[in-house]
Amino acid sequence: MTTRNARPPSEAVAGGVAEASSRRAIGRRPPRALGIAVAVAALGLILDQATKMLAVAQLSPGSRVPIIGDLLSLSLVHNPGAAFSIGSGAAWVFTVIGVLAAAVTIGIAVRLRGIGWGIALGLILGGAIGNLVDRLMKPPSFGQGHVTDFIAYGDLFIGNMADVLVVSGVALLCLILIVSSWRPKPHAPQNADSEHGSLHVRTDTNP
Repeated sequence: MTTRNARPPSEAVAGGVAEASSRRAIGRRPPRALGIAVAVAALGLILDQATKMLAVAQLSPGSRVPIIGDLLSLSLVHNPGAAFSIGSGAAWVFTVIGVLAAAVTIGIAVRLRGIGWGIALGLILGGAIGNLVDRLMKPPSFGQGHVTDFIAYGDLFIGNMADVLVVSGVALLCLILIVSSWRPKPHAPQNADSEHGSLHVRTDTNP
C-alpha cells in the first residue's frame, strides 16, 4: 500500500524542527510594560524628589547659579501653577489633572508589552507623580501645594526633574510610534509543499 503526499524522513524531520522553532518564536512575548513602567517611575520619583530637596537645601529664592552661561542655571522658585510655571492660581485643577494623567498612564501600560513602551510610560508616570507629590504634600495646603522648580532655561521658564522626565517620556513615545510605523508587519507563517504545489496555512492561535 502506498501513501499519497508522503515526504522523505529527512524532510519530515526538518519540517518538524522548523515548525517547533516557529512555535517557540511566536510563543516568546515581550514583557508587559506595566512592571517596567513602575520600576522606571519609582527611580524617576526618587530622582525628582531628591533633587528638589537638594535645591531647597542649597539654593536661596531669587538667587541664580549659572551652569551654562545664561542658557542654563539654577534658580529656586515655588510654583503654584503647572509644569513650566504655567497657570498660576489654579493649583487644585492641576492636582486633578496630575491624578488623571497618572491613572491614564498606568491604564495604557497595563495593555502594552515591550521594554520601550515601559520605559517611555515610566518616565511620564514618574514625572507626573513627582509633581503630584508636591501638590499633595507641600504648603500652603493639601492638594494646592506649590511645586519646587529650580532648573532655569534662560529667561524662558523654570522647571524641575519631573518636567524633564515627562518631556523625555513623550519624546521616546513619539520615537517608538515613528519606528513602529516604518517597521514591516509580520505575516502569518506558512508551510509550502513545493513538491505537490499545495499550501498549508497555520491557523494556530495559541499564544
